[in-house]
Amino acid sequence: MSIRPFRDIIRKKTKVIKVGKVCIGGDNPISVQSMTNSLTKDIKSTIKQVQDISKAGADIVRISCPDEESSKALKEIVKHCDIPLVADIHFHYKRAIEAAENGAACLRINPGNIGDKNKIREVIKSASYNNCSIRIGVNAGSLEKDILEKYKEPCPEALVESALRNIKIIEDLNFDNLKISVKSSDVFLSIKSYKLLSQKTDYPLHLGITEAGSFIPGSIKSAIGLGSLLMEGIGDTIRVSLSDDPVQEVKIGNEILKSIGLRKRGVKIISCPSCARQGFEVIETVKILEERLSHIQEPITLSIIGCVVNGPGEAAFTDIGITGGGRESNMLYLNGVQTEKLGNKDIISKVVDLVEKKAEEIQNKDK
Repeated sequence: MSIRPFRDIIRKKTKVIKVGKVCIGGDNPISVQSMTNSLTKDIKSTIKQVQDISKAGADIVRISCPDEESSKALKEIVKHCDIPLVADIHFHYKRAIEAAENGAACLRINPGNIGDKNKIREVIKSASYNNCSIRIGVNAGSLEKDILEKYKEPCPEALVESALRNIKIIEDLNFDNLKISVKSSDVFLSIKSYKLLSQKTDYPLHLGITEAGSFIPGSIKSAIGLGSLLMEGIGDTIRVSLSDDPVQEVKIGNEILKSIGLRKRGVKIISCPSCARQGFEVIETVKILEERLSHIQEPITLSIIGCVVNGPGEAAFTDIGITGGGRESNMLYLNGVQTEKLGNKDIISKVVDLVEKKAEEIQNKDK
């Protein structure tokens, strides 16, 4: 089958660290993260949410630990989750120590708001002893007072100065198992900050547009911000921040990576917006197929085009293709070759069957 050409993205080579079983940086795949929004101390609900996020295709899940009950709940949560968990810590250094001791694979902290160097030293000691990495999380909304006074407002230089300051605090304690983020809710501020930081450090970068908003605007802002950086080779792990179900964050994150050729996981559907020429109900068909094929993890391409204007051309570049012809004359393509005609009522069942068989073939080949 022909492969559609796309721009080669040359990623910046960063230091490799491990978050549990997931390697971050270097030539390793860019990981997708999300964060639970359940009360962490509600262990049953949090476990279910972590499992749902993982099933949707996340590589890492972050959990907030605002109090002792939450950080200690991690000990039970990690027993039921086969995915690295990052403990989100603010202000209280003991929560970080408890999280590391109770199974967190990474601590998300800002050393500047943890306290004096003795407290930071205790956190680093616990992280090192428990093989726990650290993410330094700089946010435009919570910059150090002196940095904000110096620059008068959040700007790329301010965010990067905060990041480098916090890196030095931890490096001075002989710890370098780090990744860094410099997030803002402003797309342009985020892009410029990450570009500047990328020039000044080789630590892996965690990308995100923080507090991006609800599903549609948040997804668009994240796609623009993260996509722009990723296409420049910047970024080793990403999180799409939405005021929505965390599962949606994972889906959008994976779609961003798939759309620019940086991830080949799951079914990639190419579909038309539909018009009066369509031979079958394209929009409804695609919605059903997305749901029915959401469990597939193997990289498979599928084109669902309503008519013959672009259908055959798109089918030439996909594993499985459907071109609308109307009622009983829709055409099925396998690897760009016409194979048979399908009636409208047979499209979904036929495509699902073919995709599942293709996934099984890939699984067997990889064994």
